[in-house]
Amino acid sequence: MSAPVIATPVFLIPESAPFTAEQRAWLSGLFAATLAPQGLGATALGGGEAARLSAPSGPVLASNDDAPWHDPAMAIDERMKLAEAKPLAPKLMAAMAQQDCGQCGYNCADYANALFEKKEERLNLCAPGGKETARMLKQLAVEIGAAAATPSAPAVVESINLGAPGRCREAPLEARFAARRKLNGAGSEKDTWHIDFDIGASGVDYVVGDSFGVFPSNDPGLVDQIIAMLGASHTMEMRGKTLRDVLRDDVALGAAPDALFELISYVTGGKIRDRARALARGEDPDGDAATLDVMAALQKFPAARMHAEAFVDALEPLQPRLYSISSSPKFMPGFVSLTVDAVRYTVGKRKRVGVASTFLADRVATGAPVKFYVQKAHDFALPADPLTPIIMVGPGTGVAPFRAFLQERQVTRAPGKNWLFFGHQRQMSDFFYKEELDHLRETKVLTRLSLAWSRDGAQKYYVQDRMREVGAALWQWLAEGAHFYICGDAKRMAKDVEAALVDIVAQHGARSMDDAIAFVGGLKKSGRFQADVY
Repeated sequence: MSAPVIATPVFLIPESAPFTAEQRAWLSGLFAATLAPQGLGATALGGGEAARLSAPSGPVLASNDDAPWHDPAMAIDERMKLAEAKPLAPKLMAAMAQQDCGQCGYNCADYANALFEKKEERLNLCAPGGKETARMLKQLAVEIGAAAATPSAPAVVESINLGAPGRCREAPLEARFAARRKLNGAGSEKDTWHIDFDIGASGVDYVVGDSFGVFPSNDPGLVDQIIAMLGASHTMEMRGKTLRDVLRDDVALGAAPDALFELISYVTGGKIRDRARALARGEDPDGDAATLDVMAALQKFPAARMHAEAFVDALEPLQPRLYSISSSPKFMPGFVSLTVDAVRYTVGKRKRVGVASTFLADRVATGAPVKFYVQKAHDFALPADPLTPIIMVGPGTGVAPFRAFLQERQVTRAPGKNWLFFGHQRQMSDFFYKEELDHLRETKVLTRLSLAWSRDGAQKYYVQDRMREVGAALWQWLAEGAHFYICGDAKRMAKDVEAALVDIVAQHGARSMDDAIAFVGGLKKSGRFQADVY
């Protein structure tokens, strides 16, 4: 059966309407987001499709091959500077977070190309990029719109093909929340959980390296506080449900979007309006812009009186969250495991939490249904040859996919050697899956286990320090054809680990620094260096 086709209209405020150009642009975006079917979009294009689209006879599209900005550790202003002389599609790609995480339903290059070719209208799908990516895409969208039809032309209708159920964010299925258990011991500063889902009834399968998309809900306590700030009734009907349900399940209550500040500027005056408008432009008039979530924005502008429906329409949709799968389907048929850090922090006197992480750690009940999809990995998988040795670097929750890799190698009796680098704060309280890893060492599945604890000594000690310490052996594994994997923080850990690897190649491979950099680049191009970063 072919995938269903859904039409999404593009809504425009005509130039003859009694609004300024700035107001027309804002209202057009608002109505498009509000009136278009929620949660629809094109499915991801594979690398081959992207290459086909960038044939010499067509427009210049984005690709990973010639993108010097394709580095998740690089700041957005640096990426945009590298891309400033490039055509529009590569510029759009430079605005992305460069993680190829798949959370948007694409990889970075294909999301840029879908926007450029007007196959995708949504500018807010890059969750890792956050507001800075959304703002940059909004600026670049003016260039996309330069080739649009005139206001007198009929509305454009884009056909969108949905993917298979459970295989993309546009067509989720339901899993059963099976269990949770805390992974930290007494004295830990972290709050990390092992989560199990039963997906057996869904009929969806996966392979190690894939990610699991979870559709969370907002904290009901936060929802009720916001409704009280609005002076609205939680039973008010909106979008076919109650206001409370919409705020809990449909819209994001994290970082306050520019559209909310724009709305506040329309319902206030004087200096209050000027401050709200400055925030909508991405400025920081009071030095607190980075801390303003939706609740904080309402608290900052208590004089703003807005209708609850206009308020909701100014918010972003609540996005699914992707987690690296930490189980093998061969080891646990019908189940998916995740390894999740519950995000909790304080700003001023107010406690804040991560929406998806605390949904999994605190709020969802055992046995409850949760909407999910499986995101196919983008160049993150075990070697095809089971004889190939693998080196895995995964501190903290970065161990997740490598637990899955080891389970897979155990069940399939793969003869290749396996080396895991794991690190965290304290050995006594933060050694995740210690019993499992000890068993894998005893049974010779895990050939080497190298550990690094950053808070157990007078000096902080990380996985990259441990790598340098055993650099000669690590180089020998690479010389034998080992594949190298990283999972974890994109902006710090992954960058530091790659730098350590370059140093090891230079020192123990008897190469110049330039040659060592080229060698690691060659590992990436050949698929022997793979990263799952966030």
